[in-house]
Amino acid sequence: MTNYLNGGKVNLSLLQEQYRKELLTLIDKCDGTKAIVWDDALGVPFGVVASSSLLRDHNVGKMYQLNFGKLPVLKDVKNIIFISRAHEHLMDMIADNIHGEERSGIRKEYHLFFVPRRTNVCQKRLADKGVKGNFTFIEDIKCDIFPFDYDLMSMEVENTYKDLYLYNDPSTLYQAAQSIQTLQSLYGPITKISGLGDAAIHVNKLVERFSREPHSFPTTSQIDHLVLIDRSVDLLTPLVTQLTYEGLIDEIYEIKNMNVFLPSEKFSDSNDGPSTMLSPKKTIILNSADELHAEIRDKSFSAVGPTLNKRTAAISKQLEERHNDRSIGEMKQFVEKLPQLMETKKSLGIHLTIAKMIKEVVDTDEFSDCLKLEQSLLLGVETDKVQTYIEDMIAHQVPLFKVLRMICIQSATNSGLKPKVLEYYKREIIQTYGFEHIITLSKLEDAGLLRSQASGKRVYAILKKTLKLIVEDGSETLPKDISYVHSIYAPLSIRLVEHLVRAGSWRGLTDDLTLLTNKLVHPQQAIINNQSRRTSIGSQASSLNENPKVFLVFFLGGCTFSEIAALRFLASQEDPNNNVEFVIATTKLINGTTFLQSLSKDP
Repeated sequence: MTNYLNGGKVNLSLLQEQYRKELLTLIDKCDGTKAIVWDDALGVPFGVVASSSLLRDHNVGKMYQLNFGKLPVLKDVKNIIFISRAHEHLMDMIADNIHGEERSGIRKEYHLFFVPRRTNVCQKRLADKGVKGNFTFIEDIKCDIFPFDYDLMSMEVENTYKDLYLYNDPSTLYQAAQSIQTLQSLYGPITKISGLGDAAIHVNKLVERFSREPHSFPTTSQIDHLVLIDRSVDLLTPLVTQLTYEGLIDEIYEIKNMNVFLPSEKFSDSNDGPSTMLSPKKTIILNSADELHAEIRDKSFSAVGPTLNKRTAAISKQLEERHNDRSIGEMKQFVEKLPQLMETKKSLGIHLTIAKMIKEVVDTDEFSDCLKLEQSLLLGVETDKVQTYIEDMIAHQVPLFKVLRMICIQSATNSGLKPKVLEYYKREIIQTYGFEHIITLSKLEDAGLLRSQASGKRVYAILKKTLKLIVEDGSETLPKDISYVHSIYAPLSIRLVEHLVRAGSWRGLTDDLTLLTNKLVHPQQAIINNQSRRTSIGSQASSLNENPKVFLVFFLGGCTFSEIAALRFLASQEDPNNNVEFVIATTKLINGTTFLQSLSKDP
């Protein structure tokens, strides 16, 4: 089940195992039969930590999603365990559930496990609702970050950027720093840290503070360098359309906790059971456990079709070989590998279907026209004018966040919109989509995504040239540069990481970086003393470039699948001066639409 988590140099299954032990220890404290009521945002991520079958082995008979109202009838259950984030509205739901159970007159034991930790505000809310005294146990499951793949972790905290830049609430950064401490407790001390932006400065200070407290870290280090990237340093990249296979799945269907939910009728499989056939949605898990997905996920979509066709032909040939005359030994070998062949065939069917569904979208005039305008803006063509295509989008009442996304791209590529252009767009949106969206527009301005052009340097125009953000080499099927993930645009965030890896610091980019932020963490700053480095053998190997250096890149405010693909591309290049492996951490996996939506939601 979990082999895919230990495929990298840093074995993330250790993180999974630590969280699993913590969860099961708390569950086992509750003696007797149990039902778990999950906060909706936690059920799927915790599926990575502990499977439903494992929970059944620990006397968990039923699991439900947390909602208002009375719980389902739980006659044979002694313990009701609520597992929830520390949010006040969730405390209201829990209180409502308990009041409903109490009215039924059936005696239960209630327990509340906070993820990752309780807050005084939430405990007071429970007391105000009159239910705090009903709990036998109130505990914390210190699961700050979830391992999603062998090189990918996510805190799955949606509102980090909004909380930080709209409400000046840095609480998620404390959780990020705690997650770094957890990683150091498993993989050894990280002795180099670099960072960009206010959030990076904040997390760095917290980690340094934690490092002065008593702790027990392994004496050898598996992570060489931590890179903290505040999302505010690069607001353009999340807005640009992702053109990798996995990126397009997210753009069109939205990936949640590495799951995508697609129409069941598109996947006709005679092996599916009746319940699967009746379900309107089919759940596809997207991680390295599926070897085919791991092979194609980071490819440009234009390269996916040929790859799938090649794999289909190869497996058809292998399956046809069973009809050939064979010796008993050869037949035995074929039978042994048949289950794997059938699993690959099933995976091929799934990904051929998904690719077909994506192609139907990308072949539309709407997608093509939208991409043309986006790339025109990225190239810097007439970015200071009202765009006719955006006017048409508004006139046809295209979903609002598609419109806002394009306007925000224009704002970023023009280093702010001319005041009359910005006011025109705002007026058209309010007239077409409703006066209530004046608040939405105001939030985007406060967050720095929409702004009037000020006198001064044209930041994007300068960086586009100095950092080579636009690369038109037409090599999407055999890419030579990270720009392939957006066809022509190299993610600014990853270009900065690329320079750091190759040069060892950002000092050669001082002029460019001052255009983005004056808040820098330089790699000379160590989290803890340098004595707790790799063993001498490991250090020698690293110095000889035999061992790749491991960089932990932590996005504070969210990252996209295109950025993940670009980092994996850099790691895959055979360059003796660039022998690296990346582990990626983020507060949330995002795309342009989900990012803008999170900013517009009420607190």
